[in-house]
Amino acid sequence: MSLRIISGEWRGRKLQAPQGDTTRPTADRTRETLFSMLVSRLGDFEGLAVADLFAGSGALGLEALSRGAQSCIFVEQDAPAIRALRANIANLQATGRSDVRASSVLALGPAKAPLDLILLDPPYDSGAGAVALDKLQRLGWIGDATWISLETGLKEDPKIKGLEAVAERKVGKAKLTLLRKIQP
Repeated sequence: MSLRIISGEWRGRKLQAPQGDTTRPTADRTRETLFSMLVSRLGDFEGLAVADLFAGSGALGLEALSRGAQSCIFVEQDAPAIRALRANIANLQATGRSDVRASSVLALGPAKAPLDLILLDPPYDSGAGAVALDKLQRLGWIGDATWISLETGLKEDPKIKGLEAVAERKVGKAKLTLLRKIQP
């Protein structure tokens, strides 16, 4: 699969996809839809602190960095995906704005501060996104102003205590859900 950055500083630059079939990179069209959903709500990405969880090639987080995000934490545990992710970061000279954590999302500890945007693309039909978001809420990664994007299979209906879906789009085999913390 051919991956490229859609917009911003690195627009049109190609990304390396991980070897093997354990990772399913988000298709360009799906990423385009997701980022237009986010832009209509966030305005822009300038200065945002972002996390790309179940990062794979890093396409989602690198797209956010290309559009002006200040930093991105990439979390991935698959070795071939980590190699592709590190190569993509190096090729785009994004090392200074990237924090790669080679581990499970569930191994993350408490956050220093809530993030502005959390992008999750877990394996479809695994429920891993809901489990991760539940834990991230308890560990302080999600604040009142945090936007969350969760990509799932079409039939999945993620329900996460404390979070509400504010938008949903179906694109090909994927469903994109934007979530926010429920305000009391």
